[in-house]
Amino acid sequence: MRLHRRAIALAGLGAAMAAAVPVRAQDDAWPTQPLRLIVVYPPGGVSDLVARALAGPLADRLGRPVLVEHHPGAGGAVGMAALARATPDGHTLAFSAIAPLTLLPLVAHAAYDPENDFTPIAGVMRTPVLVAGTPALPGQDFDAVLRMARARPGGLRWASSGVATTGHLVLAQVRRQSGLEITHVPYQGGGRQLNDALAGQFEVLSTNVAPLQLQYIAAGRLKALAVGASERLAVLPQVPTLAELGFAEANVDSLFGIFAPARTPLDAALRLNRAIDEVLATAPLQRTLRAAYNTPASGSMADFVREIEADRERNRTLMAGRRTLD
Repeated sequence: MRLHRRAIALAGLGAAMAAAVPVRAQDDAWPTQPLRLIVVYPPGGVSDLVARALAGPLADRLGRPVLVEHHPGAGGAVGMAALARATPDGHTLAFSAIAPLTLLPLVAHAAYDPENDFTPIAGVMRTPVLVAGTPALPGQDFDAVLRMARARPGGLRWASSGVATTGHLVLAQVRRQSGLEITHVPYQGGGRQLNDALAGQFEVLSTNVAPLQLQYIAAGRLKALAVGASERLAVLPQVPTLAELGFAEANVDSLFGIFAPARTPLDAALRLNRAIDEVLATAPLQRTLRAAYNTPASGSMADFVREIEADRERNRTLMAGRRTLD
């Protein structure tokens, strides 16, 4: 992939330069105006919370305001398309999971080139996936999902926040490994999905582990069935990972980060990466992430690019010879 290989090379060559250039150098040409931070998901969710928590201290380090705006839709593709069209001067960024670059273009049309239209700037957070049962699901554990799917092929409905999102990928892997017929119910974001889950409009949903979802679990309105994470979560110690349940390929989390348009100047990209890493290391940002059950995903531009490349290759393997995830 030309852009990402270029990003790795430039990030490596520019590491010494990044260390030598103060993040807030008043005589630098960049930034010369406020920065736009496009959040590719609807307002009110964890991505909105973290983006706003990041924007203030990032503005302090760069000496310019960072203005958050939302361009939701199509699993993040609408916002990423807006970023691809932006002027590559370092003043327009997007906050997104990597799925709109590594999964969505493999299964649906995207109005951008995922390999050549973006400069990956920095990883920000990893978000565990929660598989939850709704009031419509008989039973309290993941075996209840498998039992219903076997008894009623196609009758079990599993919702995600959109086509080719991480939640959809979890379902696709469960379906592939089990050989069971399960109906996918895609939403445009998580808000309506959660409301319909509480109303029992489907049996299962993939969502993020977040405070609101955990409140509904504690109140008995949702049933925690499994998590996608490297290990059981301290907040849900009784809930197994998907790997423990025999679905290792479905045991994934969501990696979120900051992106810029392709051809963004290297000095701006490197300063952004350094400033984001500094903010992620601060106590307030750490508290914000922990409160939402996320973990920081800081590192160099090259680190972020390698994560994106590895995820794309895993998804290409999954999709080999297939037209859709379904």
